[in-house]
Amino acid sequence: MADTARSTPTDSLVRVHCPNYSTLRVSSVVFVGNEVTKERILRAELDFQEGDTLVASALTSRLETNRRRLLNLQLFHAVLVQTVCRDGEVTILFSLQERWYTFPIPIFSLADRNIRSWLDRPDRWRRVDYGVHVVRNNFRGRNEQLRGNLQLGFNQKYEVFFENPGNRQRPGLALGASFARSRALDYRTEHDQLLTYRSESGFAFHRTYLLAGLRWRNTVQRRTALDVAWRREQISDSIQIGNPAYFAGSQQRSYVDVALTRIINERNNFAYPLTGRYAQVTLSQRLFLTSASPGYTTLHAQYTRYLALPYQLYYSAGLEGQTRLTNRRLAYADSRALGYASLVRGYDRYVVDGQHYLLLQQGLSYPILRARQLQLEATENPKFSTLPLAIYLNTFVDMGYVVAPASLVYSSNRLPNQFLLAAGIGLHVVTYYDRVFALEYALNALGQTGLYIRTAFPI
Repeated sequence: MADTARSTPTDSLVRVHCPNYSTLRVSSVVFVGNEVTKERILRAELDFQEGDTLVASALTSRLETNRRRLLNLQLFHAVLVQTVCRDGEVTILFSLQERWYTFPIPIFSLADRNIRSWLDRPDRWRRVDYGVHVVRNNFRGRNEQLRGNLQLGFNQKYEVFFENPGNRQRPGLALGASFARSRALDYRTEHDQLLTYRSESGFAFHRTYLLAGLRWRNTVQRRTALDVAWRREQISDSIQIGNPAYFAGSQQRSYVDVALTRIINERNNFAYPLTGRYAQVTLSQRLFLTSASPGYTTLHAQYTRYLALPYQLYYSAGLEGQTRLTNRRLAYADSRALGYASLVRGYDRYVVDGQHYLLLQQGLSYPILRARQLQLEATENPKFSTLPLAIYLNTFVDMGYVVAPASLVYSSNRLPNQFLLAAGIGLHVVTYYDRVFALEYALNALGQTGLYIRTAFPI
């Protein structure tokens, strides 16, 4: 590493004093380096504009706040701010280093449980998934995102999604469409683990999905979303026989989801936060058009606090909860709780089904290698020649509880209506394009240990 990279300063704020003035008038705001990004997208994030008057003593902190807003758009490797003062007026210059925005990711996966079972099959080459997943960030230079999936083979998926986040002047728009069919489906939970059915001929599951939504965004830190989605789903006869409760006695259903989400994101860094807070509340209603499943309301809330402590320690605590409100029994497919999108670390091999859950996660981080920029000599492309890198040692304690009615709990499942507790230690690496790689060792209350790899900041 020492032969191919060298560290560079990470301070991206140049402090220029303006003596003899208590207030300063902003004469101009200039952006440099935004070859793709439209300037109006950047100006919409700032809390000042030309002609505004700023307090000189607070200039440094004000500029740093706005620099972080631009950096947390996650469109740039680095944002540098400089000021020039003259006769009580200040010119503010933001220098930006744009990222690479187009990511084609090949898809290749085996339909069987592992390589050994795949090799044992004579039709092994028919039992693979292949295709491409493409993401275009900053589409049209307007901080929009365009995503597409083309997956062929054993399990098939065709998807396209577009999102414009909007700004203070106008709301944004989200549109999406998806068609998927799969020969494999997790259809039942036994011994707190998912049972998977794999069809040798035909498809076990079909889904068609359409989405339309509006986005309101004061800044990158405060966002509101309203989504309306229509879905049509169908399972095979084998799934219906294996778990009649999968769709509450039906073999197919269609429904509409209406969801309202509010996010307040005041973390110092969106990829690996050390200070600040994050809050998200989602209220959604599911209305079934053709199904025996009951409609229900879901309230999901999350709040996380990040604190800097003495001795270079950073503490994080997150509380997350979800409740589903209905006076009838939910279908198996609508009863997911912990072990899916939300997790008590250390219980990775398990899922816990139920109507309501509460999750508490705590972590304590220590920087082994503080955030820095490494200049790579292997390439001259500025989008890849700078390697951001930070490494943290982390310890954590998680606790969760799932409330499940007796009708949902099979006799072999012991984790619903039980406290889940785990603790562990991990190594977190933060690098290119806000990627976080976590290697964690955990011990749970069942006395089981495990080593896990994650690709996102856990809290």
